[in-house]
Amino acid sequence: MPVFDFNNSGNEKKESVKTYVTFRSEEPEATGDKPFLVLSNNSGKMVHHVNGAFTNPGVRSSFEGEFQGGVTSEDILRIDLRFVSLIGWLGENHIPVRLSGKCTSEGYAVYKIRETGIGNGKLSSEDGFLQFMMDRLFASNAPSEEELDEEEAEDGDDMKLTSIQSITDFITCAGRTFPDNIRLWARRNLAVAKSAEVTIEERRHAQRALSIMINIQWKSDYFEAIDPVEARRILDEELYGLESVKQRIMETVIQVNRTHTLPSYGLLLCGPAGVGKSQIAYAVARILKLPWTTLDMSSINDPEQLTGSSRIYSNAKPGIIMEAFSNAGTSNLVFIINELDKANSGKGNGNPADVLLTLLDNLGFTDNYMECMIPTMGVYPIATANVKADISAPLMSRFAVIDIPDYSVEEKKEIFRRFSLPKVLKRIGMTPEECQVTEDGLDAVMEKFVISTGIRNVEQAAEHLAANALYQIEVDGVKEVVFDRKMVEKLS
Repeated sequence: MPVFDFNNSGNEKKESVKTYVTFRSEEPEATGDKPFLVLSNNSGKMVHHVNGAFTNPGVRSSFEGEFQGGVTSEDILRIDLRFVSLIGWLGENHIPVRLSGKCTSEGYAVYKIRETGIGNGKLSSEDGFLQFMMDRLFASNAPSEEELDEEEAEDGDDMKLTSIQSITDFITCAGRTFPDNIRLWARRNLAVAKSAEVTIEERRHAQRALSIMINIQWKSDYFEAIDPVEARRILDEELYGLESVKQRIMETVIQVNRTHTLPSYGLLLCGPAGVGKSQIAYAVARILKLPWTTLDMSSINDPEQLTGSSRIYSNAKPGIIMEAFSNAGTSNLVFIINELDKANSGKGNGNPADVLLTLLDNLGFTDNYMECMIPTMGVYPIATANVKADISAPLMSRFAVIDIPDYSVEEKKEIFRRFSLPKVLKRIGMTPEECQVTEDGLDAVMEKFVISTGIRNVEQAAEHLAANALYQIEVDGVKEVVFDRKMVEKLS
């Protein structure tokens, strides 16, 4: 079906010329052999770098390049579906850009578009807006032709009236990278942000909420397979012993590899203080290759800290959970919920534990400030707790529970010898020969300094001995220090 466009007179219609075909791609970046855009090279003047601008796609889909011999126009032959709206927007606003490409038998294969820093003020070239757009689109999934047609139909003239230029441009070019409900939410908030019929506070809150939402890269809940060998290496590097714990984590890895989704339940790590529960959580985040954020439930006594405050207040702001999404810059992340057994300590305004239930159900989380349901399918919760009995039954049912026992004395000795002391020596620039501990000296360390559960005292003891050895080397002029029982017992 032909596409029509009004000419400058506004009274006569003319048929536009579409020169390109689209193709689907999920490539995370482009190269000369795998471009996202192919132009004709009929002039033979297209070189590695070309300055120019795309023409209005409502008239003809082409690129006008600037050369020493003048201007030449080359048609768009092929374009990645993900970039149709962006190229259209660049053409509609005639924004000067610089293409990087490769001449092939098919045409000029474009793998990069850069801002030139000059133009009509439509593009914020100083702040890297175009590069931000390109990165976001490369990270997205290709839409269908039907979705693209719907997106173009929705844009309309209203979207061009907003005064929040960069946000408008983002939604025009990459609004499809939002989940459907957030895309609709964004358009409504743009209307509020530009409206003269609302207060300045309402406009400010709408603009802030839009800025937060755009900063988040909304990913699908599909997870690539994890290398089990690498996962086990990370666990062995981070944790000594705890074979039953490592087995449970490896079972999670295998499950992800089979389903390509996160497990329905998060992990709850229960055990005495200092046994390495947080360290286990960080290791899992490394294995999943996800950013992580922490929620310390011992410091949260009001649900509003998690859910944010309503925009009816001038000092309203998002909650901790929404800020975590924003800081991570992605919708897929690991939430490490520390001290889950303290989550029931609300003080009059509700129970923070009730808020956690909505986050843990993977059905979506609503922040009072954002006024929008945030998808949580890509969130993997890992909670820690000291006293399992203090956790409510509804919360407990959302987790797969892993009990972590305290280390034995022999295990703590091995951790001191193989991990804690070498790590401290490396950090402060000492060699293993400069600070040594005999077997009876190590027994004395356990008896004198390692007197509580966990391994924090083991690490502190290693710091103490290394610092004392360094003092003796630097001040007393000795070449090495060997700690036996007698020397350890003299340490204060």
